[in-house]
Amino acid sequence: MGQLDNLTSEEAKSYNPPSAFQFSFDKMTKDMRFVGMFTIIYGAFICLTIIGALIGVPIIFVGMRMREAADQFSIFKTTNNAASLRMGFDLQGKYFHILKILIIIGLILTALYIIAIIVFLSSFLSTFLQMTTPS
Repeated sequence: MGQLDNLTSEEAKSYNPPSAFQFSFDKMTKDMRFVGMFTIIYGAFICLTIIGALIGVPIIFVGMRMREAADQFSIFKTTNNAASLRMGFDLQGKYFHILKILIIIGLILTALYIIAIIVFLSSFLSTFLQMTTPS
């Protein structure tokens, strides 16, 4: 009653069950599509503000690269075309490269934000201490 029941005797002889690699490959492309779509939606939400658009637009492009890479890997799986595999790796490499740049920018902005908070709190505390100290 499964997939083998619908095959002719010649097709059944040539039928090879999917290997562990094929299962992993299918799972990877599905995960890549999910991550790509999630990244696109996340970038769209970030773009709701003008300042957020500076970060949101590159995030949308990152998500598009991941989905395109998954599509190329699927093409490779069905056609065994080496050019599709190479394009999939190129697009996946672009995804990681852009994401790496965004992570570095995020870390730098976070460090600047923490420094600004420390400077603000230290100036506030020194002003507060000057006001409470009797002269």
